[in-house]
Amino acid sequence: MHTNRRDLLLAGASVASTALFWSVAARLRAEEFNAPPETTTIRLGKRPSICIAPQYVVSDLLNAEGFTNVVYVEADAGGTQAKALANGDLDFTLHFSGPLLLEIDRGLSITVLAGIHVGCYELFAKKDIRSIADLKGRTVGIPGLGTSPHVFLSAMATFVGLNPAKDIEWVTSASVKPIELFADGKIDAFLGFPPEPQRLRAQNISHVIVNSAQDRPWSQYYCCMLAGSREFVRKNPIATKRVVRAMLRATDLCVSEPAVVAQRMVDRGFAPRHDDAVQTLADVPYNRWRDYDPEDTIRFYALRLREAGMLKSSPAKIIADGADWRFLNDVRRELGG
Repeated sequence: MHTNRRDLLLAGASVASTALFWSVAARLRAEEFNAPPETTTIRLGKRPSICIAPQYVVSDLLNAEGFTNVVYVEADAGGTQAKALANGDLDFTLHFSGPLLLEIDRGLSITVLAGIHVGCYELFAKKDIRSIADLKGRTVGIPGLGTSPHVFLSAMATFVGLNPAKDIEWVTSASVKPIELFADGKIDAFLGFPPEPQRLRAQNISHVIVNSAQDRPWSQYYCCMLAGSREFVRKNPIATKRVVRAMLRATDLCVSEPAVVAQRMVDRGFAPRHDDAVQTLADVPYNRWRDYDPEDTIRFYALRLREAGMLKSSPAKIIADGADWRFLNDVRRELGG
């Protein structure tokens, strides 16, 4: 059996990945902590979107924080994941901010703990559609009502004066994915999350009318936020702080060592294609968690979703019922944020 140059490079990247993460973990173990975590098991969500890269490379950092059993639980990108948090089937997950707010509004036991990154979604449309306002009367593909694409597109439509329930023809399909319907020209627009935008651009299907990493106001607010089971957070404050710290350290690694993070995601089965992982880490701004206020994100999307008739509570009530920034504030001081 012959070993080619690509195999050697990948093997070298894998070794470098392991060395880097163990180096960070060793530094963490050298730090003195006041008390061990209340539990040594942490359950995190796993879904097809790979923009939540910090969650997929955080396990070694969690091990260094005292968690000996890090479990990933399959969940979709919509309300199911938020419900899993509320039901205690998940302890923490990175999730899109809009759906989290809807579930908090419905009384589910979820606590938002930190903002992680902005700019992971992009709105693709046919050539004659130049703006969100042009979606009036057009077909837009979504996995289902209440899913992340539906929630975000509803907020975007409301922001420009459209009524998302009346002005947009939502197309859902259980058998064919919206990205495939759009690529085949069967719908007018589609909101994609990594790795979908990266794949559409690779196929030169790249008419983007909103890029949330670049276009205001969307680029000014978090897309993915760290949320936990409210009961877990209440019972396990030491463990919760350590999870927040490990997740933000993992976010920093996405900025400082993107090639290593991409290889780590592929090696552990979280990203099926290395090129998608590399491009996602280049496209998504993981370097802004120190700069933005997560409460601003909650206020912004809560107002948009109230205007869309999807949310009843005020932003202040959502924050009071479903956010806890104590751990984030402590970790920011520790990490220089």
